Amino acid sequence: MSERVFEGAATVRQLPQRGMITVRGDMTDLAKAVKVPAQGTVAGNVAWMSPDELLVMCPHEEVGAQIDALRAKLIGTHHLVEDVSDARAIFEISDGETLAKLCPVDVARMEPGRFRRTRLAQIACAFWKKEDGSFELVCFSSVADYAWGVLSNAAATPVAHFSG
Repeated sequence: MSERVFEGAATVRQLPQRGMITVRGDMTDLAKAVKVPAQGTVAGNVAWMSPDELLVMCPHEEVGAQIDALRAKLIGTHHLVEDVSDARAIFEISDGETLAKLCPVDVARMEPGRFRRTRLAQIACAFWKKEDGSFELVCFSSVADYAWGVLSNAAATPVAHFSG
């Protein structure tokens, strides 16, 4: 899919497809193949998904070579390395306020590099805060249009703050 952009109180972009590889196994074994980030973080191109799962991101055209390299480093271990690129959509959101309207997460307290699996309205998602204060969000590609719609709607107007 080509990039879509919504400009409102915040900016939402659906980014072009990115290579994404699920890597599962014992973290001690996975550390032989990739630098494992701390729990609940994203470091460089690797996100901690769960106690036995990482998400490795790379340019789409490098997925095959990355998979081959990961599998070679994990020979002799119980592991799973699979391309999930086509099953995922990725969005960039310029502020946390947009996500705070849709996700049961205290987004304002998130530090850069924090990674969170949660819900975006009615769908599963994961997102992380980047150094510039924006966020990247990943969801299943089958619900990308829904994600686009709720993100764009939430980004359209700022939150009304009540006093007194």
